Amino acid sequence: MSELTLTLIKLGFLAVLWIFVLSAVSVIRTDIFGTKVTETPAGPGVAARTPKPAPKAKVTKPRRPQRGTPKLLYVTDGPNAGQSVPLGDQPILLGRGTDAAIRLDDDYVSTRHARFASNGAEWFVEDVGSTNGTFIGSQRVTTPVPIALGVQVRLGKTIVELRK
Repeated sequence: MSELTLTLIKLGFLAVLWIFVLSAVSVIRTDIFGTKVTETPAGPGVAARTPKPAPKAKVTKPRRPQRGTPKLLYVTDGPNAGQSVPLGDQPILLGRGTDAAIRLDDDYVSTRHARFASNGAEWFVEDVGSTNGTFIGSQRVTTPVPIALGVQVRLGKTIVELRK
């Protein structure tokens, strides 16, 4: 092999190595800091996105849900037990990212894990592409599912519920 061929092979290998290193750093940065979220102002004629009610699936509930309007999203179990966030009109994002309303310190929770949103009458939980899934009882949440007061939602090792 000529000297030029060996030099080109070395440079090609070096380029592939740098592409691998930069992609690994990008993945780690996204995991630590989250993805950049650009907000688009909702102007007139732009409908707000509300979750569509999913067909109700049979879910075994460990206890009977309470009646009334929820006021808090409360972390009942896990590393962040005791934390809560008041419910309002805006959706609530849970995860390890900096844009989450409750930032969970759970290794089994994704950067953007689940979203709680209301359509005005009832609250819904929606998995937003998490790796380990969001569960109500033993049922995995794949579409927006309506939830009531006291129903426990599991994200990794963390359990949250709506409370008065």
